[in-house]
Amino acid sequence: MTLNPGDIAPPDIAYAAISPMLVVAGAAVVSVLLEAFLPRGTRRLPQLALTLAALVTALVLLLTVGDVDVVTAGGAIAVDGVSRFTQALLLVIGILGALLLADRMPGGEDSFAPQASAVPGSAAEDAARRAGLQQTEIYPLYLFVMLGMLVFPAANDLLTLFVALEVFSLPLYLLCGMARRRRLLSQEASLKYFLLGSFSSAFFLYGAALLYGYAGSISLPDINDAVLAGTGPDVLLVLGLGLLVIGLLFKVSAVPFHSWTPDVYQGAPTPVTAFMAAATKVAAFAALLRVLYVAVPADRWDWQPVLWVVAIITMVLGSAVAVVQRDVKRMLAYSSIAHGGFILTGVLAVSVAGLSGTLFYLAAYALTTIGAFAAVSLVRDSAGEASSLTSWTGVGRRSPIFAGVFALFLLALAGIPLTSGFTGKFAVFSAAVEGGAEFLAVVGVLASAVAVFFYARIIALMFFSEPTEGTGTVAVPGIGMAGVLAVAAVGTIVLGVAPSFVLSLTQDVSLFLAR
Repeated sequence: MTLNPGDIAPPDIAYAAISPMLVVAGAAVVSVLLEAFLPRGTRRLPQLALTLAALVTALVLLLTVGDVDVVTAGGAIAVDGVSRFTQALLLVIGILGALLLADRMPGGEDSFAPQASAVPGSAAEDAARRAGLQQTEIYPLYLFVMLGMLVFPAANDLLTLFVALEVFSLPLYLLCGMARRRRLLSQEASLKYFLLGSFSSAFFLYGAALLYGYAGSISLPDINDAVLAGTGPDVLLVLGLGLLVIGLLFKVSAVPFHSWTPDVYQGAPTPVTAFMAAATKVAAFAALLRVLYVAVPADRWDWQPVLWVVAIITMVLGSAVAVVQRDVKRMLAYSSIAHGGFILTGVLAVSVAGLSGTLFYLAAYALTTIGAFAAVSLVRDSAGEASSLTSWTGVGRRSPIFAGVFALFLLALAGIPLTSGFTGKFAVFSAAVEGGAEFLAVVGVLASAVAVFFYARIIALMFFSEPTEGTGTVAVPGIGMAGVLAVAAVGTIVLGVAPSFVLSLTQDVSLFLAR
């Protein structure tokens, strides 16, 4: 058989619908070229300007010309309500994360300085800081992370899912190790994340292969058709879906695939931790929702019991282990694990209310988390960042405004009324009750009650304890840092006091377009 060029029809691509992803992809390529050809000392400002311009442009395009429901690129990309909402949230978090990456403390201190040629503690290190040098390769890596995360929620087949997963995972492994000249923990975090992430990717890919064997297609809608028809061997469906979900649960830090989280969150540069904790969970949960809601309908193949167990042990273990942590970053890491279980409660509702509540919770959690980690990076001692609980003793007496903002984020994570966290938990728990998962909601409420203790403990240390010799000082934030804290604080309050607009929006966009 001979194929002529005219026999192969090019895929029909809706360029307007995918324009935000194209802008970020183009900017990532240009950023690599800037890194290659600009002199070392002049790269930072052009790279930062390009990164922010690309993310803002992508957000504007998404809110204007990208408002179209369509399956495009040969069925590989589905632009619908869920993907647009999560992409918009990711771009907002991406802009805030870029400001954190670029921010400098007074005196030129930077999480990504000095350059690799400077020896820690040497005159070369001090000279690098004074010259304002930065490891500017963080910007192209960051843009590729954003590209993968934007594609991940919209991927409509298993191959696109896997490619997007790797596109944002590999640069993240590198970003976690970018503070290696200043913190040995950064090297450890990067290595652990890479090794465990590689295993999770292997599980994902093997699961995709088994699902292809079951359905004869990598398309999520085609897998759905095969499940409804019951044409394939059930063993391939069970094993394939199980392995695929393991890869996704690793990214959302669900137990028992959570072991990387506390070490990576503690060891990575805090701006990277802030962005990763917020954005990775949003992208991974959006992809998990698409796989579970589009490819394997719960009414024909019941995947819920297994995820019930995962959600329960995630909520319980995350909240319980956080109580005994003596490091603020590790405590927030276990808090993130517990919140993954709370969000799974909304996923398991398997309803429009559950999907809407999950999307709202993701928005509330992302804003609060990036603000909380940004605040952590401001408390310092003679060795740099001070994340030990003893360094936070009496901080509220010395810097009441800062401590008040951080307390707001902690109260929101605890789910106290009039904060975004309370509204988010109410949304997912009520959806679970309506969906017949009352026990899951009860466990979530009890785990939330336990979580209040470790959040309240930090607030008590800040405001009700006298400063000691080990108490850290609060650095004056730069413009970028101050902007991130302000946006996160305002968002936390608005989503708690007046959440109706966003709740209504999440209900309107709670639709998956599969074909």
